[in-house]
Amino acid sequence: MSAIHIVRDYPHPPEKVWRAVTDPELIPRWTATGAGARPEGFAPTVGTTFKFIAKPKPGWSGVVLCEVLEVREPSLLRYSWQDESGGEVTEVAYRLEPHDSKTRFTYDHTGFTGAGGFFMAKILGAVRTKMLTKGLPAVLNDLDDEAPHTLKPSEPQAALAGPTREPVEHRELADITVRRRARRGGGT
Repeated sequence: MSAIHIVRDYPHPPEKVWRAVTDPELIPRWTATGAGARPEGFAPTVGTTFKFIAKPKPGWSGVVLCEVLEVREPSLLRYSWQDESGGEVTEVAYRLEPHDSKTRFTYDHTGFTGAGGFFMAKILGAVRTKMLTKGLPAVLNDLDDEAPHTLKPSEPQAALAGPTREPVEHRELADITVRRRARRGGGT
């Protein structure tokens, strides 16, 4: 059996990281560095069925069916994951714990079987690593602590992928990086 296991430390409190990974309005902002999935019908409540919807690719509809299996706010979210076309049901877990005045975030995606599962775990692992290394830190850094669903005014509003819009493209994240460097005096 194959699995994805990623551990990242973020210099933010667990409550802030939890908000970024469970708020349906914020999720598309950090998944933009991957397939740009947006959740449809998601709530961090056990039994909630929802879909992740991303831009379709050849051989993939872009839709993943999920059900929330376990929630312990702000430390654990576990849900099932199955391609809309069927196939094996796998599980995803987000674990958050305080660690050296930061948050240790552990991402596990388990249950991949056979050669196809091995291949899928490798592909998804690379995408998830990028999302958790680039996408999520950008959202956490720009998340306004005072308002639960807003980003700082410097953040482009186009970064929110809505129901009729395509997922965020890399150019918006690059634009954010360029502006951050300019504010720090680092140029472009």
